[in-house]
Amino acid sequence: MKKHIENLFHSLEQHVKPGKKYAALYPLFEAFESFALSVRTVAQQAPFIRDFIDTKRYMNLVILSMLPCLIFGIFNIGYQSHLAAGLPLDFIPMMGVGLLRVVPLLAISYGVGLGWEFLSAIIRGHEVSEGYLVSAMLIVLTLPPTIPLWQAAVGVTFGVIVGKEVFGGSGRNFLNPALTTRAFLFFSFPAQLSGDTVWTYLMVGKDQLIDGYSGATALAVAANATGSVTDALSTAGFTVSQLFLGLVPGSIGETSTLLVLAGAAFLLLTGVASWRTMVGSVIGLLAMSGLLMGFSTEASLPFLSLPPHWHMVMGSFAFGTVYMATDPVSSPSLHASKWLYGIMIGVLTVIIRCVNPAYPEGVMLAILLMNVFAPALDHLFLQRHIKGRIPNVI
Repeated sequence: MKKHIENLFHSLEQHVKPGKKYAALYPLFEAFESFALSVRTVAQQAPFIRDFIDTKRYMNLVILSMLPCLIFGIFNIGYQSHLAAGLPLDFIPMMGVGLLRVVPLLAISYGVGLGWEFLSAIIRGHEVSEGYLVSAMLIVLTLPPTIPLWQAAVGVTFGVIVGKEVFGGSGRNFLNPALTTRAFLFFSFPAQLSGDTVWTYLMVGKDQLIDGYSGATALAVAANATGSVTDALSTAGFTVSQLFLGLVPGSIGETSTLLVLAGAAFLLLTGVASWRTMVGSVIGLLAMSGLLMGFSTEASLPFLSLPPHWHMVMGSFAFGTVYMATDPVSSPSLHASKWLYGIMIGVLTVIIRCVNPAYPEGVMLAILLMNVFAPALDHLFLQRHIKGRIPNVI
């Protein structure tokens, strides 16, 4: 079978080589060839993998680590929808509801995104990068299930073109494309990405929710609290253990901290992600939330008094730290830079969450902001190493 596939691609290659009639389609041919067969060339730009695996298989490991979050997200969509409508919580019907929302979003994300990738590769004459295979999955997992498909398509277009291709494509983009997509959609269509019912409403209207049900996320409850934040969260039905497990309203793949940690363990065991960035983010979040908690009162700004362990399991902090902050292209390369980069992400996450009630989820902006400073961090630490060298003796 392998020999037949190799012969097929070899025969097709004769028509797309430089100087041939269909030479412009070579990037498209190369993309499918590298997907089916092992690559014959080494990478010329980041990310560089110093191992026996190539970039394609490197990206596949990341996708594999996200599959539990995806499957759980499909279930949680159905669970939240049935709960809001007062319907029986039967597994198969709930999974059906989730699949009806997630599968079209996956088709839009991969279809539109790869379409722009292929077009850009053909126009510029460079190879198609496998990096978007991960970005497409990340985009879907960071979106609410009720976002209109056309808005998802517009967001993907913006993320691929403005977030990556205008800078030269994969390896040259300094912003994470998935986060660029999420930020564009949030600021362009805030009504579809925030609010009480946007996270759960799939089968009924807002006036048809069962009595006493609220679709507000834990972060939204904390941001709008007027007294004790922990009391407000408890009244809304949120507990630390519930948030850790993930059966709460939220974006498709971000809610379960438990499954995100399982994905993090897989990425660390396979040597794909940077543990320094992850640990640094946790240190920064715990330090800043603990500091604000010690110098704040509920009368001033209730969100500031939220204990650090709540910040750890609320929103997309865990998901962003594991899958977004560790992006090998938009994050720093040096070990020392990764520590500072991660710490600042944790610090900024807490500051944005607590100080800006209009946007209680601060992970996205924190990572994007540190993406901008990542090259500067590498430069500063590199210059420090150079200055610390012993001068040559003449």
